[in-house]
Amino acid sequence: MQDNRTEQLEKTGEFASGTSKDVEGKQDKDIAKPSGACCLKGTIHEGEPRGKTTTIAGVETYVVEPPEGKANGHIVLYFPDVWGFFTNGFLIMDGFANAGYLTLGLDYFRGDPVWKHRKNKDDTSMEPHFDYEAWKAKHMAFSDEAVPKWVAEVKAKYGKEDNRFACVGYCYGAPYVCNELSSSGACAAGAFAHPAFLKESHFFNLEKPLFLSCAEIDHTFPNEFRNRAVDIMQAEKKDFQVQLFHGVEHGFALRGNVDNPYERYTKEQSMEGIVAWFDFWLSQ
Repeated sequence: MQDNRTEQLEKTGEFASGTSKDVEGKQDKDIAKPSGACCLKGTIHEGEPRGKTTTIAGVETYVVEPPEGKANGHIVLYFPDVWGFFTNGFLIMDGFANAGYLTLGLDYFRGDPVWKHRKNKDDTSMEPHFDYEAWKAKHMAFSDEAVPKWVAEVKAKYGKEDNRFACVGYCYGAPYVCNELSSSGACAAGAFAHPAFLKESHFFNLEKPLFLSCAEIDHTFPNEFRNRAVDIMQAEKKDFQVQLFHGVEHGFALRGNVDNPYERYTKEQSMEGIVAWFDFWLSQ
């Protein structure tokens, strides 16, 4: 029997332009587009990452511990954007560790992040014939298979009776956050910033609280997609919070220009909002 949600969607035709059939047999519409040219923009931040790398489930993993005396006993899983392992990402992970969380992130690009092929969206000097679409398809096939194994091994290695897991993803990493917040996921709360590659089903399937850190100017998650996500979460009575910053673009939370006072502010507010979200929900 169909529930009211599915009946209403079918009546309004809101599944009509979808590309797959993952929501109770109906077409599952895109709600955040694949990574695009906007994901090849940004600045590199200064700092010295303090974590270390190891191998978990066959994937290189960055691990950073909280400063002495600051550990809260909980764990954050970090899912990178298309820039993968780079200084900004390491510093973001260090930031979650500084807030008290043991933090681990995986390199599902296996040493082949997009910045090795393009300095920015207009650059062709490094690799004139780079096929961005083929690059995304190759790595997503690996990521979809590797992430569940990685999460399971992290949980087995670091999980204890008295600790809980949260997860955060940027752009490409957003679907893995939503997966870990579903009924079969490992995390008690999650967050993403300027997401990509999302379907409506990712929001229908949420069972744990989600924080959305969003840019006003975002090709992958424009107003109509963000509003649709909110409509789904409201109708389904999900636990969520939306943080929306005027005047910044896709990538602001990870690759914003910290020499610009406002961009620095939004980047820092994104991090602070996510940490506060984790602090609250993991204490419940």
